[in-house]
Amino acid sequence: MFDGAALTDLQKELLAKVDEYGVVWAERAFKHDREASFPTDNYNDLKEMGFLGLCVPKRLGGIGADYRTYTLVASRIAYYCGSTANTFNMHNANSLWTSGMVDDMDLTDEQRASHERNRAIHYANMLDGKIYSQPFSEGSGAAAGRHPFGTITSRKDDGWVINGKKIFASLSGHADYYGVLCTEDVPSPSLADTMFMAVPADAPGVSVVGDWDPLGMRGTVSRTLIFKDVFVPDTAQLMPRGLYIKAAAQYPHMFMTLTPCYIGVAQAAYDFAVAYLRGEVAGVNVKRRMYPTKQFGIAEMYIKLQQAWALFHRVTSEFKRNPTRAERMRAYACQYTIMEYCAEICAEAVRVCGGQAMLKTFPLERMYRDSRCGALMLPWTSEICVDRLGYGLLYNEGERDE
Repeated sequence: MFDGAALTDLQKELLAKVDEYGVVWAERAFKHDREASFPTDNYNDLKEMGFLGLCVPKRLGGIGADYRTYTLVASRIAYYCGSTANTFNMHNANSLWTSGMVDDMDLTDEQRASHERNRAIHYANMLDGKIYSQPFSEGSGAAAGRHPFGTITSRKDDGWVINGKKIFASLSGHADYYGVLCTEDVPSPSLADTMFMAVPADAPGVSVVGDWDPLGMRGTVSRTLIFKDVFVPDTAQLMPRGLYIKAAAQYPHMFMTLTPCYIGVAQAAYDFAVAYLRGEVAGVNVKRRMYPTKQFGIAEMYIKLQQAWALFHRVTSEFKRNPTRAERMRAYACQYTIMEYCAEICAEAVRVCGGQAMLKTFPLERMYRDSRCGALMLPWTSEICVDRLGYGLLYNEGERDE
């Protein structure tokens, strides 16, 4: 998967560790997909591996993975289980976003001190095996950055009271903390008033409602979260007040952390198709590689996969504060390409492998369903990427039509 990309010793070590556990995750994926159940055993493995602290800085006891390292590890997890990689993204965003990104921003001494105190608490929780999620969606344009979040937080004594609802909230009922994006209750609130708060799952007023029976990514268990007069202390702040929207503007690549999940699924579908046509899949001892139509299909899949990996490696290597306009446009192009190509590669894999590969005893039909979900993932859906690309390529910064 990573030929041609220079990997650090740490990256090689972490990828090897994923491979050590991954085969079992792939076997469990059948059950979690069938039942729409959360991969708790996989998270117990991730805890044992120390991966719940993957993006926690070394000086605070974690592995200290940077952005690119995280994306490589997540893509390999997805190779074995897409739902585990999808939810693992939500967990790691709470440490990835709040470590180096915040450290490099312009903070007051007071902000820096309070942030150091608060995140030390939450990083310690992660290192102790606690799972964090990051509920984003509300059924409105808030997650896409079009207007403030509808979930509201109000100041009370030495803490905050949160009221609101999050839909498609991955890990609902299985996370220990919910990293909630909400809006401070002020007159005429704007995106600048967004706050990022860690809410304990067992806090009074937190409830999980609704069913979860989706097309794909069924193991994410993304049910609806309700917050009714939920009180959290000041230490619940994962970022200082007013900092989230600045971080979002200065680090647009922070919204690309679901992309690794779908490049990993695409690679897994391609590898399965090759093995299947070569007669190397257990239960299928008939070779089908000699047919020109199969060869053509595999060639098309390979070309798309290589294009996707090339963009992935370049864009994940360009992560920085205040990227250039060209780098931002390339990030949108990368997200769009991988989300769409993943679905196309999986669909082509089903076609070239044929009818037997559609059976639920094989993983391909699950990958096919999982792959179709990528284009819908906020905050950068495929539609949003195309919208921003079209505008950003035709208008320079600050330009408007008269």
